[in-house]
Amino acid sequence: MASVKQQFFLMILLLLSIFRSSQGRGFTKPRYPYIKKASSFSSAPGEAYDYIIVGGGTAGCPLAATLSHKFKVLLLERGGSPYGNRNISRLQNFHISLADTSPSSPAQAFISTDGVINARARVLGGGTCINAGFYTRASPSYVNAAGWDGQLVNESYPWVEKRIVYWPNVAPWQAALRDGLLEAGVSPFNGYTFDHIYGTKVGGTIFDRRGFRHTAADLLAAGNPNNLRVLLRASVQKIVFDTQGRRPKAVAVQFKDDNGRQHQAVLEEGAGGGDVILSAGAIGSPQLLLLSGIGTKHDLEKLRIPVVLHNQHVGKGMSDNPMNSIFIPTKKPVRQSLIQTVGITKMGTFIEASSGFSQSSDSIQCHHGIMSAEIGQLSAIPPAQRSLEVAQKYARNKQNLPREAFRGGFILEKIDGPLSTGELSLLNTDVDCSPSVTFNYFSHPYDLKRCVYGIRTIEKIVRTKHIARLSGVDEYPIEVLLNMSVKANLNLVPKHTNDTASIQQFCRDTVITIWHYHGGCHVGKVVDHDYRVMGVAGLRVIDGSTFVNSPGTNPQATVMMMGRYMGVKILRERLGREAAV
Repeated sequence: MASVKQQFFLMILLLLSIFRSSQGRGFTKPRYPYIKKASSFSSAPGEAYDYIIVGGGTAGCPLAATLSHKFKVLLLERGGSPYGNRNISRLQNFHISLADTSPSSPAQAFISTDGVINARARVLGGGTCINAGFYTRASPSYVNAAGWDGQLVNESYPWVEKRIVYWPNVAPWQAALRDGLLEAGVSPFNGYTFDHIYGTKVGGTIFDRRGFRHTAADLLAAGNPNNLRVLLRASVQKIVFDTQGRRPKAVAVQFKDDNGRQHQAVLEEGAGGGDVILSAGAIGSPQLLLLSGIGTKHDLEKLRIPVVLHNQHVGKGMSDNPMNSIFIPTKKPVRQSLIQTVGITKMGTFIEASSGFSQSSDSIQCHHGIMSAEIGQLSAIPPAQRSLEVAQKYARNKQNLPREAFRGGFILEKIDGPLSTGELSLLNTDVDCSPSVTFNYFSHPYDLKRCVYGIRTIEKIVRTKHIARLSGVDEYPIEVLLNMSVKANLNLVPKHTNDTASIQQFCRDTVITIWHYHGGCHVGKVVDHDYRVMGVAGLRVIDGSTFVNSPGTNPQATVMMMGRYMGVKILRERLGREAAV
């Protein structure tokens, strides 16, 4: 018979398991009949699809829903379902998914060669499941530069908005930022708007009034269930080409299911047939092109990947909007808020804010990765370096942290359209392994100049009565705030002794991401203006990897719009100019 001590220990384990399991449950939604595990796939003789979409993310979901109205669509998502996962659905648990490093996490962590901790989505709904939820459109000049049809763009944004976008209930920290921005000269106030306008505004959100997240996965409900098939835990290994014709033609994809078995899904043959469409994001899409034999011949041959098409531009021109933030301690805990208010400056610097972490019963017991107010947390240490000794040291140090570390907010500045660019390259042929990514943050002097401008603007905002009313910031000289922020901005970039004496050095040393990376499959270099991969047939890329600059202040609105836009455009091309859906 087990001892009382053993029984007590088992009871504790049971309670912990219940607690941990509750973090991923508690939000239910009727199961869509067309969403199944990849292991359910069986390719009957002659079974084929008009369109195979790789990546059920921000662009892939609206694209699949739209194309399914007239054609048979297979959507392959390497991650799981967002439904039933409270860490995705509850605003309070925003940081838990980012801190989860398990193989089934909806956020796959990677660290750029610059030393910046980042994450790529691995869940149906993509980045809309793990982001801060802010919704704002691209500017008209961005739409014109992209060569998009303005009328169709203006039809596609509302298609998304009426399904999953809400006006936020502005939190106190967001209201203080709004008023502080105006007092600091970032004007005029443009009210509640989705539009990209210079000055200060309150944007939309994909969190409803209850704090529940609505994602791109919800847009699948607008599709035709009879034509739509969605497979989860379907890890696409490569695109299969027919190389017998005048130019290579995509005819199928190979993927691994949740049990590790290999499958092949094929396109319908015939004139006017469909495409394999990559919507795997700015990391996944160039990675899959390279793994499938489209890229620089020399690099592919080094990894013994058969060359289908030499294109030296695949994976090049990678960019990430660099972000820096200043941590502001507050007199008392402030209500949690993610991004709701933004200041759009003519210098190309955006000012935003977030506040009130670690407030839910689930969240308080977790370490929150990037942007946590828990300064000095264990998650600053790469997983391979974590040990019992390190954990014990963290626990001891946590007891000595100032109370300010557990309450307060951040004011963020980020750079629009950085001129600094980098590249993506394969480390190996394992699709589950993130490739090597370099962004070269602040390698261009103008990006650094804009960062300094943003930090100086935050200094002005911090001194306004609106922020001081919440923070009592007069007690903290700006040097003290910068020193706090050096510790709060978690990355693996070596720090310098002058990182707070020099704003330029502060920018370099405290750079972090807000997950707006893009590039790798640029229009005119990898894809044409219809997003067809140049030099091959039957293959497109429709996602943020095609962007030279990230749209608006936050890209999710435009990426979802792009999925709907291209879905309608493709239908019209195949069916004529009549209303397709």
